[in-house]
Amino acid sequence: MSDLKDLLPRVVEIAKQAGDAIMAIYNNDEDFETTYKDDRSPLTKADLLSNEIIVKGLQELAPEIPILSEESKQTPYPERSGWSRFWLVDPIDGTKEFIKRNGEFTVNIALVDSGQPVLGVVHAPARTTTYWGAEGEGAFQQNGGGVAEPMQVTQTHAGLEAIAVVASRSHAGPETVAFLDRLEAANGAIAKVSAGSSLKLCLVASGEAQLYPRFGPTMEWDTAAAHAVVVQAGGAVTNMEGVALRYNKENLLNPFFVVSDGSGLDWKACLE
Repeated sequence: MSDLKDLLPRVVEIAKQAGDAIMAIYNNDEDFETTYKDDRSPLTKADLLSNEIIVKGLQELAPEIPILSEESKQTPYPERSGWSRFWLVDPIDGTKEFIKRNGEFTVNIALVDSGQPVLGVVHAPARTTTYWGAEGEGAFQQNGGGVAEPMQVTQTHAGLEAIAVVASRSHAGPETVAFLDRLEAANGAIAKVSAGSSLKLCLVASGEAQLYPRFGPTMEWDTAAAHAVVVQAGGAVTNMEGVALRYNKENLLNPFFVVSDGSGLDWKACLE
């Protein structure tokens, strides 16, 4: 099975199954059995269980497509460099948010083809909200068990009292502050909105924000799924030169990037 239209609902189902397992731990377990990786990022039993569910589900769905997951990323570059198509997975994006029990964590599943995410599902189980998008299918948001609604970026700033900019709650360093100051000086009032994990990208996809600048480290599995959603909603996820982020690099660290609604806001002029 490889047609995106056929794959998409099945991937949404897998993400929700993983989310249900995560929430069972989130709601009922006092001890998340947290350990720490070499980079000091946390790992819980919920991460591992979610990864197990997703990997099993994707292997059953499309056994011919390899999987690269944050929790099983040991595949050496010489091997994965030959992958033209692969799944890129973050079982829990925002483990710190999970541990804090603030609800702002997601399950991320992306299908990458020739370096670009062509399908993405972002499921926020604590919010019972799911975002998805795929080439030729558009982008959608579903709240709870309700009807999935199409999503589209803002497209124009005309009539807005203020440009809504996503400012990371945990990573608003001096580069971000300086960028926002220049953006406000050039375009008038800005309104800062915050969210955790890949929900920040989804705020642009849904039209709730017009821009999300990220001056800080992220990994490919942090962004790929939401990247697909943003693009299918009409936006863009690019490096600071305006070139779309690419995936399956030898170094899986993303460059600094900007998520924009594609409406022509000159954010490049606000870079140092």
